[in-house]
Amino acid sequence: MSKIKTRFAPSPTGRMHVGNLRTALYAYLIAKHEGGTFMLRIEDTDQERLVEGAVDIINRTLAGTGLIHDEGPDKDGGVGPYVQSDRVKQGIYMEYAKKLVAEGKAYYCFCDKERLASLHTKIDGTDKEVTIYDKHCLSLSKEEVEANLAAGKPFVIRQNNPTEGTTSFHDDIYGDITVDNSELDDMILIKSDGYPTYNFANVVDDHLMGITHVVRGNEYLSSTPKYNRLYEAFGWEIPVYIHCPLITDEEHKKLSKRSGHSSYEDLIEQGFLSDAIVNFMALLGWSPEDNTEIMSLSQLIEKFDWFSFLLSRLFGKSPRRSVGIRRPTSMGFPSVFRPDRPVGSGTPTGAD
Repeated sequence: MSKIKTRFAPSPTGRMHVGNLRTALYAYLIAKHEGGTFMLRIEDTDQERLVEGAVDIINRTLAGTGLIHDEGPDKDGGVGPYVQSDRVKQGIYMEYAKKLVAEGKAYYCFCDKERLASLHTKIDGTDKEVTIYDKHCLSLSKEEVEANLAAGKPFVIRQNNPTEGTTSFHDDIYGDITVDNSELDDMILIKSDGYPTYNFANVVDDHLMGITHVVRGNEYLSSTPKYNRLYEAFGWEIPVYIHCPLITDEEHKKLSKRSGHSSYEDLIEQGFLSDAIVNFMALLGWSPEDNTEIMSLSQLIEKFDWFSFLLSRLFGKSPRRSVGIRRPTSMGFPSVFRPDRPVGSGTPTGAD
């Protein structure tokens, strides 16, 4: 097997909530335990949600937690740029999207907002609406497509998914999963502004950057069959998937920056120690075989065996304490987590 390479690929849309931090931590630990490479990539394709200064927050958070990347925007490992907007300028995503179009595995779509709105359907028993695209533009002739492009008509590029048969994939936590192709929509690959969607960019970048293990939240399980179809369309090797169960709030809803859930910087401002936050994040979904609960980052690297992590998920082995973060002083942390240890200029050090 090739050397393990994982990535953390945050969007610069605000402070890093604890769910994103745990994803970064697990990706880091998986790579470092095996002597692999941990890469940072900035995914800024959603231009409307960008927050000024958010990239600095990402860098501060990783530095503050000790999750130091081996490759990234400031450490060229030969597969950059490491910021997706810079990759857009190089035409990387459009190049690969057009390859799919040429092979009939994707197509130009010129439908306007009014027509797309007419495709809205309600989910039975709910007030939620979904848009299921009907492949209308797939039937356009080559001449019609070229005429629309020459006229400057706005377009997106959609993946051409089959409507019959099944698609299967393997996840190291959830096992083999098969879905009916009738459930796969023709997702957008390139948006009308020329930027790729997350769903397309992450596949292209993970392949070109040599990512071997993709660590992310299990909300992406439903999209993974479409990712696999992209890998197969290009003839690329599919990475190892590790979809981690989500950290939820008191109402069992996914943590979200949009909903104001606690970020790493929020916790630091409340007086929690960085080492304590990292320690606690590691135990949200994993515990070492010896049930040690207080560990430094170097100890986490040593103990975070990938096989034991899978066992903890498959057979329900989990930390005895899994809810509520308590003050480091009340958890009896050893000297490495002492409240009198500085954690940054002007930052509370853990005292109540």
